[in-house]
Amino acid sequence: MNAAPADQIRLLDVQALDVRLQQLAHKRRSLPEHAEIESLTKDLTQLRDLLVAAQTEESDCAREQTKAEQDVDQVRQRATRDQQRLDSGAVTSPKDLSNLQHEIASLAKRQGDLEDVVLEVMERREAAQERVNELTERVASVQSKIDDATGRRDAAFEEIDGEAASVTKEREVVAASVPADLLRLYDKLREQQGGIGAAKLYARTCQGCRQELAITELNEIRSAAPDTVVRCENCRRILVRTAESGL
Repeated sequence: MNAAPADQIRLLDVQALDVRLQQLAHKRRSLPEHAEIESLTKDLTQLRDLLVAAQTEESDCAREQTKAEQDVDQVRQRATRDQQRLDSGAVTSPKDLSNLQHEIASLAKRQGDLEDVVLEVMERREAAQERVNELTERVASVQSKIDDATGRRDAAFEEIDGEAASVTKEREVVAASVPADLLRLYDKLREQQGGIGAAKLYARTCQGCRQELAITELNEIRSAAPDTVVRCENCRRILVRTAESGL
């Protein structure tokens, strides 16, 4: 393949722009905010799970407290009715009177036991509520950190994408000045060779693979016409000759 030396030089300009686009893409993928957001999101998920568990516990305690208070109320009402019967003098039979007094005493003990249950449930509910409040604050704090990191990431995205758009436009202009067949070869090699399709021959060294050329290869390049598109024997990339090639 042949191409004017100036066109080959412009191919290096295209390569430089492509390298810059690769760098920008890598920078976009490697922003520290990515790992920060990922870590914080994991923390947030765990905290939300803990919060749901605490809310469930508080809700269960609330139902348990309501049931226990209802039980206390029922026993209290029954004890009140029995006391009213006793005070009214309606029960005259010694046996019935004894049974009524025994039931009142039993109800008093039962009420005391149930009131202890209510207090125990209230304490557990209060602890659960405190846990809910604590986790709610922690969730809000982590979410705030995620929002901050996301804002910083998006700002970086905007800056990187803006530069990438500018470089892409410049690349289109420069690439349009390169012969189509040379550009196709370059693009093919760039895809095969990790993003580098053309490299400068500098001080007898291929800047693509960083290997110094053998003397026989250098002699072949010296003897090649200026418009001949030469390739590196080692990496097969296009080698662009300049005044610094050391030929």
